[in-house]
Amino acid sequence: SMNVPLVMTVLGRDRTGLVESLARVVAAHDGNWLESRMCRLGGEFAGLLRIHVPEEQRADLEKALGSLPDVTVVTRLDQPVATGPNSRLASLDVVGHDRPGIVREISRTLASQGVNLEQLSTECLSAPMSGEPLFQARARLLLPPGLKVGDLLKSLERVGTDLTVEISLLELDPAQEKTGANHLVPPA
Repeated sequence: SMNVPLVMTVLGRDRTGLVESLARVVAAHDGNWLESRMCRLGGEFAGLLRIHVPEEQRADLEKALGSLPDVTVVTRLDQPVATGPNSRLASLDVVGHDRPGIVREISRTLASQGVNLEQLSTECLSAPMSGEPLFQARARLLLPPGLKVGDLLKSLERVGTDLTVEISLLELDPAQEKTGANHLVPPA
């Protein structure tokens, strides 16, 4: 039978065993858990999950997920975007004092250069010495053909100076990148 690729978002009150209950439902419907990104944010647990499930099991799987207590699951048919063999990846790290607008300014700069954000992870921590809130972001970027990394870095650094954040950008070697790898970005 045909396998259907699904992508799901999961949101629920954080509790022990939540992931296990999802995994149990997926397995009970002969689903294959391919990749996921999940974390607790505040008191909520949020995740993204990609699976394959036999076509004839899809409706039952979605019903079973819908009946899990205290969890909301939204399921979409996965329609992967083809990335060409020449696609270039880069990792971006941003660190600085937290203030509103950092994500907006950086994502605006990336969009203006035609860069696609593949993954973005941000957090606020206390700075080790001062205890001031520190903003940290790590992103994985898909660069359009013809964009020079140096030019992108210059425009990001202009934003960085305004925002007083430090920015590092590293083009990744596609040969070393495993497709569907579970890490976010290799350490710079």
